[in-house]
Amino acid sequence: MTIIRTVEELKALYGDAGEASIVKVTETLTAEYRQMIEASPFAAIATVGPEGLDCSPRGDDLTVVRIADDKTVLMPDWRGNNRTDSLANIVRDPRVALLFLVPGSNTTMRINGTAVVSVDPVLIGSFEVDGKHPRSVIVITINEIYFQCARALLRSQLWNPERFVEPASLPTPGALLKAAKADFDKDSYDRQWPGRAAKSMW
Repeated sequence: MTIIRTVEELKALYGDAGEASIVKVTETLTAEYRQMIEASPFAAIATVGPEGLDCSPRGDDLTVVRIADDKTVLMPDWRGNNRTDSLANIVRDPRVALLFLVPGSNTTMRINGTAVVSVDPVLIGSFEVDGKHPRSVIVITINEIYFQCARALLRSQLWNPERFVEPASLPTPGALLKAAKADFDKDSYDRQWPGRAAKSMW
């Protein structure tokens, strides 16, 4: 196997970046970037810590983050599995990267920046849904923001309903758990999960 080991070798292979890929990067939200972020109900957040990397999916109703100002977005941490991998990384290393998807759009948005985990009661209270609150809010400061061209989503045909995978053809969460732990009761887990999720969405 031939492996690229230096930046110089990469440069020789790929050449210079196109002009658009450079000028699209800004340090603050433009009006157009704000519109894209506000239309996104889903993002993946990548963090780094002493144990390694983590990339976690985050979703919310209508929009996954709230824009506080042109340099700051807020991401509530709703109920989940309590592993706190992303949060544990952030409190030790503030660097974060986010990738936003907008349903139906082949253009994605990216933010690179730093974050803190806030438990300010006023801030937490501002995210109330049906009397429930997130346990913390990730406050993200934008270092750079830019859009990603459509090639990846076009190649994958992500939004093409004719390419959607039938869920019944895939392993269930219970089956995935049993594959990791042989004596796991997959049937009980799959049967109980929808009701448990409905009660713990927020």
